[in-house]
Amino acid sequence: MDMSSAEVKRVAASDGRAQPHSSNPSPSSSDLNGSEILVRCLQAEGVQFLWGYPGGAVLYIYDALYKQETIQHVLVRHEQAAVHAADGYARATGDVGVALVTSGPGVTNAITGIATAYMDSIPMVIVTGQVPTPAIGLDAFQECDTVGITRPIVKHNFLVKDVRDLAMTMKKAFHIARTGRPGPVVVDIPKDVSMAKLGAAFEYPKHVEMRSYNPARKGHSGQIRKAVQLLLQAKRPYIYSGGGVILGESSAELRELVNLLGYPCTNTLMGLGAIPASDPKFLGMLGMHGTYEANMTMQHCDVLLAVGARFDDRVIGNPKHFAQVERKIIHVDIDPSSISKRVRVDIPIVGDVKDVLQELIFQIKEAQAKPDSASINAWWSQINEWRRRECLAYKPSTEVIKPQMVVETLWNLTKDRDAYITSDVGQHQMWAAQFYRFEEPRRWINSGGLGTMGVGLPYAMGIKLAKPESDVFCVTGEGSIQMCIQELSTCQQYKTPVKIVALNNRYLGMVRQWQELDYGKRYSHSYMEALPDFVKLAEAYGHVGLLVEKPGDVEGALREAMRLKDRTVFLDIRTDPAENVWPMVQAGKGISEMRLGSEDL
Repeated sequence: MDMSSAEVKRVAASDGRAQPHSSNPSPSSSDLNGSEILVRCLQAEGVQFLWGYPGGAVLYIYDALYKQETIQHVLVRHEQAAVHAADGYARATGDVGVALVTSGPGVTNAITGIATAYMDSIPMVIVTGQVPTPAIGLDAFQECDTVGITRPIVKHNFLVKDVRDLAMTMKKAFHIARTGRPGPVVVDIPKDVSMAKLGAAFEYPKHVEMRSYNPARKGHSGQIRKAVQLLLQAKRPYIYSGGGVILGESSAELRELVNLLGYPCTNTLMGLGAIPASDPKFLGMLGMHGTYEANMTMQHCDVLLAVGARFDDRVIGNPKHFAQVERKIIHVDIDPSSISKRVRVDIPIVGDVKDVLQELIFQIKEAQAKPDSASINAWWSQINEWRRRECLAYKPSTEVIKPQMVVETLWNLTKDRDAYITSDVGQHQMWAAQFYRFEEPRRWINSGGLGTMGVGLPYAMGIKLAKPESDVFCVTGEGSIQMCIQELSTCQQYKTPVKIVALNNRYLGMVRQWQELDYGKRYSHSYMEALPDFVKLAEAYGHVGLLVEKPGDVEGALREAMRLKDRTVFLDIRTDPAENVWPMVQAGKGISEMRLGSEDL
């Protein structure tokens, strides 16, 4: 049967919004099926964007989406990208990101995205289709044990077996995802549940109570009092903050605390932007590729205040080396399981970071004691000595493009604009973290805990939908970008004009660097042969491609990309293939046992 012109327009709608049939009356709440209930639950939660990919087990859900117009569905080209895009949206906005995938391979394709969000504590709800309940366990077509597969990589998951439980399950899913230590929640919906009629009046729950889930908010006042005393008595204090400060919307409180005390501070990779990079009290990022001054201060402080951070291996290096120096540690975190997990702490404070910081600030202001200014000044003198090493210095070149220079140029061009920087994983990620000076939280979007290649472009897509007036740059490498490069098609369909800055060194750069340092320069399968012509590839997807081969052309190319405000632009920037990321703490070494550059080789 031929379609009418109106039907053709609905099917071909380029912005991806659901095109409702005006002839279909809205069903009464008692006539709603599971899929329509799901859509109403998402609407009640204020969901604006839903990233997904259809399949047999979720077709009733897609039919329900077709009949509404408040939620924009974004059709990705791979389920992994659906979860990454929703993840990027959540990281940039603080809202819960939502993705929808079908059963079987739809779920398994989404696993990497779910694990990525779990490792970085990102609030998400992932709705998955499942085979009909009578077929579960019978190896039905496109069946997999979604609950079992995702159990280790979610904050919680649900299998909905009765349509009458769906609304409360969705309420619980959003509540769990966004409260306490945030994280992804999977809701698995069998096809028969998505088609079953409710048979009763629909009402989305206004409140939810879960006896087994009551995350702490207020920190213990006695512990906070002890922490204040210890901080005010410190002679070599340090404030170390992580992604929990960003997730907890407590950057303002952290800044007030740092300014009140005048103490040095550092951020983890996931915490960048919590303190302005321009603040003289900020020592830069710490850890495996952190600054010399940040790492040396971490190793030699006598009182350490850790806020929303978890002392992971990329931050403190070898725990035995870290423990060689005696220090008192105050650890503030919403998750009690993170405290004393890798490093023994002296004053644990379990609670919401914002609430705890507010109470710390209040008690410090009320305290009679003040920091010992002579000791603090001497401590700053030592820190400034470490700063004079200029550990991020690199040799400029007029012959070959240095990747550090590209990031510095990008920062100079965007520092006065509302810019979001996403990255993939590898050398380019570290250079972006080191040389782009983040002044505000939620502007640096990358995969920290899982270290997932391929996230940069989907992250950028998700952010651009949420922040259409902002500049969104994806700093990537020629290896990472190819893992989700098909999403250039999604960018074209949904008009998300992101700028891709590919630092193309023709190597899997971080792998090559490790092979140079630890494997006798045996570059096993780290050289990228048979690369595509990225300019032509970008053009094939309907975008703009720019090839940059000379240092003098970098700024002009970036300016051109920014001038093309409404176009996705792919900059293929050919960078020095031999450049390494410095400083570097090698595996098994302590945080202060850094290599600062080629002179240490």
